[in-house]
Amino acid sequence: MGEGFAGRSPAPRREDYAVVEGSRGPRRDFRITVGLREGWDVEGRVYDVSEAVRTARAWMSRRVGAGKPALSGMFTRAEVTYAWPRPDGSTGSDREPVAVFTGEAVHAYLGHLPDQDIEAMLNELAVELGAALGQERLYVAFCDRTWILDAGERLG
Repeated sequence: MGEGFAGRSPAPRREDYAVVEGSRGPRRDFRITVGLREGWDVEGRVYDVSEAVRTARAWMSRRVGAGKPALSGMFTRAEVTYAWPRPDGSTGSDREPVAVFTGEAVHAYLGHLPDQDIEAMLNELAVELGAALGQERLYVAFCDRTWILDAGERLG
């Protein structure tokens, strides 16, 4: 019975942990929120969060394969709830499923990159997610800033 565990190292003990050299730095957390229901009406296709995960992993792999840094993080499925005033004075409300990609630009790995490079990666990934999931509007947050990417806001 113990044969399967012969090559495993023992689990770390409390006294084994130490701060990794070069890992301390400013916190630079981020979030991308993308809808999972395609389009604006309730009949739109609803994607599973696994489609967002697949899209992000493909983006990460392409970047790393090209020798570029990539963001890493975690996806959660959530629901956005909202309300709006109607022209007749009543109030409407709704909810929709979203995928939320959160993480940190960890100092040990991405600390050498300026904020504008992290923002560019966030925008690049958000656009990939939006295109894959049929979304017009994407919500991005980084450190103390937020912005919206909108495919419907075209000049001209």
